[in-house]
Amino acid sequence: MSWEEFKKKFPNLAREMENNVQKVSIRGIRTYNAEDFDELKMPDAISYLRRCETEEQAIEVIDYLEHRGEITKEYADTLRKQLKEKGVRSFGSLKKPDYYLRKYYYGNL
Repeated sequence: MSWEEFKKKFPNLAREMENNVQKVSIRGIRTYNAEDFDELKMPDAISYLRRCETEEQAIEVIDYLEHRGEITKEYADTLRKQLKEKGVRSFGSLKKPDYYLRKYYYGNL
């Protein structure tokens, strides 16, 4: 679109741009992948396990998800084995309170 056409369609905005009425500097952009938004919709077992601070908490989470039918017995057994052999942090770093707010709104962790 040409500048003249823009001025005809958006006269007030064009005037503000010409007169530098409002300026906002853009220091960078963030990109997201689809998996990030899927995690916001429905966390998976690993997301819950990353909130655990102890092995006991992780076992409770696995038992709960298995009891509710959200994960299969086979997957629960796999998670328990990983927990026993590699520890709770093998599922990823600890997700502290406000994890998603800091990650998606503020852009840092």
